[in-house]
Amino acid sequence: MSKKNKKKSAHGGHKNQPTGQEEGAVRAKKHLGQHFLTDESIAKRIADTLSLDGYTNVLEIGPGMGVLTKYLLQRDLDLVAMDLDEESIVYLNHSFPLEHQEILKKNNRLNVVEADFLKFDLSELYGEEEFAITGNFPYNISSQIVFKMLEMRNQIPEFSGMFQKEVAQRICEKPGSKTYGILSVLVQAFYDAEYLFTVPPTVFDPPPKVDSGVLRLTRRKELQLPCDERLFFKVVKTAFNQRRKTIRNSLKTFNLSDNLKEDAIFDQRPEQLGVADFVTLTQKIANDPV
Repeated sequence: MSKKNKKKSAHGGHKNQPTGQEEGAVRAKKHLGQHFLTDESIAKRIADTLSLDGYTNVLEIGPGMGVLTKYLLQRDLDLVAMDLDEESIVYLNHSFPLEHQEILKKNNRLNVVEADFLKFDLSELYGEEEFAITGNFPYNISSQIVFKMLEMRNQIPEFSGMFQKEVAQRICEKPGSKTYGILSVLVQAFYDAEYLFTVPPTVFDPPPKVDSGVLRLTRRKELQLPCDERLFFKVVKTAFNQRRKTIRNSLKTFNLSDNLKEDAIFDQRPEQLGVADFVTLTQKIANDPV
């Protein structure tokens, strides 16, 4: 973590606001997609998904009442806990340090930040340093979190956390499945994706209507694709927007030459193509003389 952030501690924040204890427990807010994890063993398992191999900066998105935060702080890392919910921020700045004094005595490298992850400029926190991301992600923005992570992949060697089960499975899915799609290809182009375990609704307050799933993404050694990456993203998204059609039909808007469209790869449907196939397809399109 950069020097300016090491000076901040969990005790900063709104001086004149009441503490979380006086306010009572933080209320889960439907419009923020909040479902607070209540199972301690699952929180510890999520904290342990990070290898901390070659980095110490960790960003937790949506800490809520800190059930995962306290297990992360038991590891040797510099933690930023980022939440959009003012009630959670007050709790983490005031009640959390009082309730977990022993943990913070051993590791007080906690910076509580009130911000919207999707809009926040992370260079303000990390400059060009590497950092991992983890959290119990709000369902309603989980896919957007992944897309922002991909934009910053040069700085993010590892990413783990909890999603709606079907989203976690989709990210980790292999070609040939109906759930294999845009997220699967774009994530797996740059990361090794592992679906780790399923979490039932009963361990949340309030319980969601669906199961959750925890995954881990580990960045590949090759940070760049051997093709035009902007075109790669466009090809993948366009192909899956009409996933039932063959590549030949789903990519009609690209105005490709008749000669190229005779290539056997255009007979496939997008769900049949792996990352390497989409790279090859992108290269062929980039070299099309039309």
